[in-house]
Amino acid sequence: MTKKDIVKAISEQIGMTQLKTKEIVQQTFDAIIDTLVREHRIELRNFGVFEVKKRAARKARNPRTGERVDVAEKYVVTFKPGKEMEERVRLLEQQEAEKRAAKAAAAQTSAGLSASTPPFSSPPTAAPQQFSVPNNSPQSVQPDSSGSVTPPFSDSSPLSDPGN
Repeated sequence: MTKKDIVKAISEQIGMTQLKTKEIVQQTFDAIIDTLVREHRIELRNFGVFEVKKRAARKARNPRTGERVDVAEKYVVTFKPGKEMEERVRLLEQQEAEKRAAKAAAAQTSAGLSASTPPFSSPPTAAPQQFSVPNNSPQSVQPDSSGSVTPPFSDSSPLSDPGN
């Protein structure tokens, strides 16, 4: 979701123009940033806490060359979600888990049905049979592991139907 999507959703809910809503949303974001810069922390009840923290200097490795690199200390913004956000995300996780369980149960049920009644199976034959192809070619056909045989017919075979 983008800021534009947020503006559109809010403007539709409150019946305000998108232009005016965009201005309000942008001023809200600017106020959050200004407060973080000035106070290093902003707490929005039922939403979460943004905090500016100092990350210490450290040694790292360049992934391309493997060379050791010094990384200077820097400020980073962290976010800790509020209780309401945590609960709603947890509900989302539960719903996804229920969907996966329902899909797995449906797959097991359909797999169980197909395993008990195999579609179009033929009984296995005792020994491989050889068939000659009617177009006078010396080809022979061996049955596959299920016992079914599919001879390789050519277009000139009397058994092929050019109308289909």
